Amino acid sequence: MRRKDREITDFQEILEIIRKCDVCRIALNDEEFPYMVPLNFGMDVQGDQIYFYFHAANKGKKLDLIAKDNRAAFEMDCDHNFILYEERMSCTMGYASVMGHGTIEILPEEEKYEALKILMRQYHAEDFQFNTDMIKVTTVMKMTVTDITGKNNIH
Repeated sequence: MRRKDREITDFQEILEIIRKCDVCRIALNDEEFPYMVPLNFGMDVQGDQIYFYFHAANKGKKLDLIAKDNRAAFEMDCDHNFILYEERMSCTMGYASVMGHGTIEILPEEEKYEALKILMRQYHAEDFQFNTDMIKVTTVMKMTVTDITGKNNIH
């Protein structure tokens, strides 16, 4: 990381940034260019291991790409604000972000419900009741994070 003064190395601070975010962008390996897609997500932490959960329809390009190569990069950000320094006639942008890599697996039917509860926890109370009939027409993915970095420019 070039700007070491903005690097976040504290694991709990990285988790707090993730909790504030509402979209996770994943980049998958496609033939000519990476394929990037914004997704709703849920996070589960076991010790120092982070897992992200995503959902999708049962067919689509991202699922085809994951089937070919389950490695992915991810990025999420929050706390955006424009910072103006009138006296020196310059500006910057405030933000907090995390990015990293992981591997994605498609979850079997028997693991979907618990994973969707984790996903819903990012946006609602953990006990949010949802229509379980939708589970059979939903693909649920789990990303095991292999590395993660955090960065911020908060003033």
